[in-house]
Amino acid sequence: MGDKAHTHPGAAGRATAADHPTSVRNVVLVGHSGSGKTTLVEALALTAGAVNRAGRVEDGGCVSDYDDMEHRQQRSVQLSLVPVEWDGIKINLLDTPGYADFVGELRAGLRAADAALFVVSASDGVDGTTRMLWEECAAVGMPRAIVITHLEAARADFEEMTRICAEAFGGDDPDAVLPLYLPLHGPPAPDGHAPVTGLVGLLSRKLFDYASGERVASEPGEADLPQLDEARSMLIEGIISESEDETLMERYLGGEQVDVKTLIEDLERAVARGVFFPVLAAAPATDGARRGLGTVELLDLITRGFPTPLERAAPRVTTPEGAGRELRMCDPEESLVAEVVKTSSDPYVGRISMVRVFSGTLRADQTVHVSGHGMTDRGHEDHDVDERIGALSTPFGKQQRPVSHVIAGDLGCVAKLTRAETGDTLSAKDDPLLMAPWEMPDPLLPLAIEAHSKPDEDKLSQGLARLVAEDPTMRLEHNQDTHQVVLWCLGEAHADVALERLRSRYGVQVDVVPHRVSLRETFGDRAAGRGRHVKQSGGHGQYAICEIEVEPLPGGSGIEFVDKVVGGAVPRQFIPSVEKGVRTQAAKGVAAGHPLIDVRITLLDGKAHSVDSSDAAFQTAGALALREAASEARIHLLEPVAEVSVLVGDDYVGAVMSDLSGRRGKVLGTEQTSGGRTLIRAEVPEIEIGRYAVDLRSLSHGTARFDRRYARHEPMPAQVADRMREEVRAAS
Repeated sequence: MGDKAHTHPGAAGRATAADHPTSVRNVVLVGHSGSGKTTLVEALALTAGAVNRAGRVEDGGCVSDYDDMEHRQQRSVQLSLVPVEWDGIKINLLDTPGYADFVGELRAGLRAADAALFVVSASDGVDGTTRMLWEECAAVGMPRAIVITHLEAARADFEEMTRICAEAFGGDDPDAVLPLYLPLHGPPAPDGHAPVTGLVGLLSRKLFDYASGERVASEPGEADLPQLDEARSMLIEGIISESEDETLMERYLGGEQVDVKTLIEDLERAVARGVFFPVLAAAPATDGARRGLGTVELLDLITRGFPTPLERAAPRVTTPEGAGRELRMCDPEESLVAEVVKTSSDPYVGRISMVRVFSGTLRADQTVHVSGHGMTDRGHEDHDVDERIGALSTPFGKQQRPVSHVIAGDLGCVAKLTRAETGDTLSAKDDPLLMAPWEMPDPLLPLAIEAHSKPDEDKLSQGLARLVAEDPTMRLEHNQDTHQVVLWCLGEAHADVALERLRSRYGVQVDVVPHRVSLRETFGDRAAGRGRHVKQSGGHGQYAICEIEVEPLPGGSGIEFVDKVVGGAVPRQFIPSVEKGVRTQAAKGVAAGHPLIDVRITLLDGKAHSVDSSDAAFQTAGALALREAASEARIHLLEPVAEVSVLVGDDYVGAVMSDLSGRRGKVLGTEQTSGGRTLIRAEVPEIEIGRYAVDLRSLSHGTARFDRRYARHEPMPAQVADRMREEVRAAS
C-alpha cells in the first residue's frame, strides 16, 4: 500500500507454521462463478514465490482446483486453502466456489477468514448474489476490498467498473469505494482494445510497469498527470473522511498538505476497520512472466491493510451444557478453541479436517475434545467425545506439508479425526467448549436414490454417512412413509457432485429415482364395516367378529378409537386387540397404500367364542372391518402442504407470485424488506415444489432464496388424485 518497488519475489512460500497471530492474515476470495478467483489465487502464489509457474507447485501439482472433479466440471466445487508468505507475513488465501450450489463452502470460508476480497469480472459486472454477499459481510463488519479482473476482455473498462462497484457496494457512501491505482494502457491492438500493461499509484504518484513480466517502477508521463491528480484528490478526500482524526478534513480543506505517510496509515486503519473499501486491478502472469499485473499491490494491501486475527472479536463459546464462557481475544496461551471448517477424504490419508484455531495452540499428538451440534435433523450424528490429534499439516494443492503446531489465528489440517465433522469444535480435553454454529442454508432439492446392486447396497450407508459428515449443507433422510433414501441438496450441481463423490471416493453406484412425497388417506363420509374372521377346520379355531363405524374428523385429529360395545358382545380383554388391528391397517392404508388419518373409528358390536377367540383373531377382524368400511366410502387422497417464504428482489415479485399460483399455491401476503426486496408468504402443495430450488434460481437470476416448512395435509384435487392413482397402478 505504500507502493514499495519490490524487485524480487516474496519468501519461498513454504508457509510454515506461524509463531504469532500478528504474522497471519486470513483472506477469503468471493465472487460469482467465472470471475477469476482461482486464477487470482494462483497468480498471487506465483508472485509470492510459492509456485514455479502459474498455478503449479514444484512437483507440478495445482495449488487450487486440484480435485479431479473440479477439472471435469471446469469450476470450483469446494473450499481450498492456499498459504503463501509475503514480507514475513503468512497469508492464508481461501478460494471459494462462486456457484450458488456450493454456498456451504463459501460460508465456511467466511467463517475462517478475517477479511474478504470481492473478485469482480470487468466483462460480467456485479450480479445480485454478489451484492447480497456484500451486505452479509457488512452486517458483521468484515473488512473488504474489491479486485477487478478480466481487464484483457474486449470493452473492459476499469473506470466504469469502479463506478459500478461504488454504486453496488457503496450504499449511502459511494466515496468509500475508490481505486488505489489506475491502469496504464499499452498500444492498441488491431481490434482497438488497448491492453493494461501497468498501474499508476495514486498516493505515491509512481508508475509500475508489468509489461516485461517484472514490476518496474518509474515516474508517470506528463500526459498522465491530469487524470492522476483528479483521481488522487478523490482518494485523499475519501481516506480523510474515514480518518479517526476528526480535524484532518478541516485542515485539508483549509489548504494544508497532508503527508503521504499519514494518508497511508489512515487508509490502512480504515480498511482494517471495514469502513473504506479499496478497488484494485489484477491479471495473471503471461507466459514466462514471474508476476501478474497488480499482484504485488494486492499482497501489500493484504499484509498492511487487512486486520490480523487479533483484531477479530473473540468467538462466543459455551460449555457443552450451555454455560457461557469468556475468552481472551486470539491468545495462543488461552484454552484451546478450534473449529472444523471443512472435512474431506483423501484416498491415501483418510479423513482430513481443515481447522481454524481461534484460541490456544493446537499441537500434534495431543488429545482434544470434539463437540458436535447434534444436527440429527440433517443426518449428522450427535457426538461429544475425546480424540487424539495425529499429524498436523498445511495444505498446498494435493500436498500436505507437516507442521508441529497451529497457533491461535492460523489455519491447518488434522488427519484422521474419525468423529469430527464440519462445524464441530475442538477444545482442551479438560476444558471442553462449544462454538455457536454458523448459519447454513437449508437444502431444499430432494434427490431420491437407490443402490444400483447388492454390493452397492452394502456400502451405501457408510458412503452416505461420510458424505454428510463432509458437507453440512446436505441432509440425509430415510423417509418412513415412502421408504426412500433421500439426499437433500442445494441444487442440481450440488446433487451431481454428491453422486460423483459416492461413485469415485466411496465406490458406491446409485440410481436416481423419482422422489415421492408422503401422501395420506382419509374418509370423505361416514361408513360402516363388519370384520368376520372365523376358521374352525381342525385343531384350535379362530373366531372374531366386530362391527365398526368410521367417520371423518377435522385435519390434524389423527386416529381416534371409541368403544361403544354394550352387553359384553366383545369381551373387554379383546377390545384393545380390535383397536390394534384397525390402527395397524390404518398405518398401511385402505385404498392406495398411504397411511389413514383424521378419522374416528367406533366399535359398536361383535361376537366372540369362549374357546376359539383370541387376541390375534380380533386384530384380524378389526383390520377386515376397516377395509370393508373403506370399500363402501369415498376415500380422499391428502397431500402435504408447505408454508413457503420467498425473499426476492422487487423486480421479480410479479413473476414469482405468478409462478406460485401456477403451482396451485395460495399467496398469504407480502412484506417489504430492506435492500429493495420483498418477502412473499404462500402455501403450496409439496408435490409442486420438488424442483423449486432450481426453478426459483432461474426465475430470479439467482437473487432469490426461500425456505419451507410443513403446514398440514389437505385433500388433493380430484383430477390430481386420479392422476396419482393411475401412476401407482401403472408402476405396479
